[in-house]
Amino acid sequence: MSSPAPPYLPLAERPRPRHLRELFWSLTFLALQGFGGVLAVVQRELVEKRQWLSNEEFMEDWAVAQIMPGPNVVNLSIMLGERYFGWRGAIVGLCGMLTFPMLVVISLTLVYTQFAANPAVAGALRGMGAVAAGLVAGMGLKLAGTLRKHPLGKWYCAGLAIAAFVLVAVLRLPLFWALLLVGATGCVLTYRRLA
Repeated sequence: MSSPAPPYLPLAERPRPRHLRELFWSLTFLALQGFGGVLAVVQRELVEKRQWLSNEEFMEDWAVAQIMPGPNVVNLSIMLGERYFGWRGAIVGLCGMLTFPMLVVISLTLVYTQFAANPAVAGALRGMGAVAAGLVAGMGLKLAGTLRKHPLGKWYCAGLAIAAFVLVAVLRLPLFWALLLVGATGCVLTYRRLA
C-alpha cells in the first residue's frame, strides 16, 4: 500500500533532485517501469515516493503534458527537468526518459520479429492491453480526489469527464476534437469561476 501524497510545500522546501545525475537515473528507472499504463507509475514515483510534486501539481503538469504534442510522460520529464535545472535539466530529463527504454524496445523488436506469428505471443499482448486499461482506470479513480480543490467543484469536473468519455468511447470522436471541445469548455468555465 502506498503512502499518502505529501502535503503541499513551497518549491524551495520540497525534496528535489540534487543534481542532474539523480534526475537522469530517477527518470530512467521510472521509464523502465512504465510498460503500458505509465500514469500510475509516474504518479507513485514523483508524488508519493520522491515527493518532487504535490498531487495537485502533478495533475496540472500532467494535463499540460497531455495537450502538448508527443508522449505525455516525455513531455512531463522535460517540464520537470526544466523546473529544477533549466534547459540542461530539460535535456537530461528527455535523455533519462528515452535512452534505456529505447534500447529495450529495439531489443524487444528484434525478438518479436522472430516470434510474432506465435499465438501465445499475440495472446500475451492482448492481456497486456487489458492490464494497461485497468491501470489507467485505477489511476483515474485515485487522482479524482484532487478535484475537490478544483475551482469548478467535483460535479462540474465529473460532468466534463463523462462528456469526454461519451465523445471518445461512445461517439468515437477523435481524441483531438474531444480534447478541443471538452478542454476548451473546462478552461472557459474555470476562467469564469476564477474571475
